[in-house]
Amino acid sequence: MKRLLVTGAGGFLGWNLCNYAREKYNVIGVIHKNKVSIEGVSLLQCDLLNTKEIRDLFLQTNPDAVIHTAAASDPNFCQQHTIEARKINVDVSAELARLCAQKEISFVFTSTDLVFDGENPPYNEKSPTKPLSVYGEQKLEAEEMILTIFKKAAICRMPLMFGDTPQGSKRFLQLWIEQLLSGKKLTLFFDEFRTPVSARDAAKGLLMACENVQGIIHLGGHERISRYDFGRKLIRIMGISEESIIGCSQNELKMAAPRPRDVSLDSSKAFTLGYNPGGVEEELAKLKCVRMN
Repeated sequence: MKRLLVTGAGGFLGWNLCNYAREKYNVIGVIHKNKVSIEGVSLLQCDLLNTKEIRDLFLQTNPDAVIHTAAASDPNFCQQHTIEARKINVDVSAELARLCAQKEISFVFTSTDLVFDGENPPYNEKSPTKPLSVYGEQKLEAEEMILTIFKKAAICRMPLMFGDTPQGSKRFLQLWIEQLLSGKKLTLFFDEFRTPVSARDAAKGLLMACENVQGIIHLGGHERISRYDFGRKLIRIMGISEESIIGCSQNELKMAAPRPRDVSLDSSKAFTLGYNPGGVEEELAKLKCVRMN
């Protein structure tokens, strides 16, 4: 089996990717602070901000492919800690691209739909980019640097993702479920649109890109949906009253990072390659975090 190195294995996307990829690859997960255990996956600790540690990691593991999911992915954090975030989002990504280029092995970088301004959706791979936030700017800068260093790299622009998480960690979905179960109402945007996918479907797309893609590809879902309607699908599955969700506009909630209105992705290119993510409600119903509640 080929050796697949996955950075960010202790995080949401990396953890889900490791769990899926272990069926096909000898997976080596790179963790930093988040201590996790993944059956069938070798986990190694590495500070990706330390260039020597990254290079030693490559010598130690001799990977056949790398999927880079580690990132400072909270837009509000990036907006307020620009320099710190740039080190992981840009500098580390460029170093990994250099190492993969030297070895001539597959390199997949996880970018974001937030490289767009949300004014002219849906966005395909050739659509003009115009990020509104520091996070989007850093991901776009990393995209450009990576393709300059290694033209064979795959740049995967990811949508909003939902799914189960490593033990002890939570994403927006887990926080929503906690709030609903506590009897509190959820306030969700009715005018912010994405094309979400489950983390497991995202993992399938990343492996497809690792094996078949060079350049930029979008891995969005088939559905364009607001956060409010996403929440309504969740409460239907959970059997909770629709009164538990309140709709609001983006303008009613000020956050550190500007939020685009509609960054729906046109993922036709990926669909023609066999990428076929499930619907939001269908995928929600499969999740442990939803079924157990």
